Amino acid sequence: MSQKPVAAGAETQDLVITRLVRAPRATLWRAWSDPEMLKEWWCPKPWTTEVRAFDMRPGGAFHTFMQGPDGGTSDNPGSFLEVVPQQRIVFSSLLLEGWRPATPWMPFTAVITMADEGQGTRYVATVMHPDKASRDRHEEMGFFDGWNTCIDQLEAFARQHPAAA
Repeated sequence: MSQKPVAAGAETQDLVITRLVRAPRATLWRAWSDPEMLKEWWCPKPWTTEVRAFDMRPGGAFHTFMQGPDGGTSDNPGSFLEVVPQQRIVFSSLLLEGWRPATPWMPFTAVITMADEGQGTRYVATVMHPDKASRDRHEEMGFFDGWNTCIDQLEAFARQHPAAA
């Protein structure tokens, strides 16, 4: 289920996905905050994820390395900017651990929010880019298909691991 950017209130540099995920917020948070769990759903399968650094606090490292079955790779060092347990995660490719500036291949800051809604969780991913060209390049690379696939995988993982709450 791909969704186009939300027009009302979204900046032209943002890509936004809003989903109702059929899993408890506490379970989604655990899947996000445990690097062993995160690597299970983080990138579209059959690609795999290696979590190279994970210090979930403002200024802490967040580095994933993804590898495809054809040998393709995606190295993504960055850092967490804000962490509000079970509510909000902000991370960026523009800063490394300890607020060290970076020059990433894909510059962005992502804001993930989670809120209880009915029997599930309202999950919103807002990915902000420094300019429209970066935003457009990210969308053309398959942002909506890729990130929605990962949210599908997160939902399936959370439903298979309800004890994670």
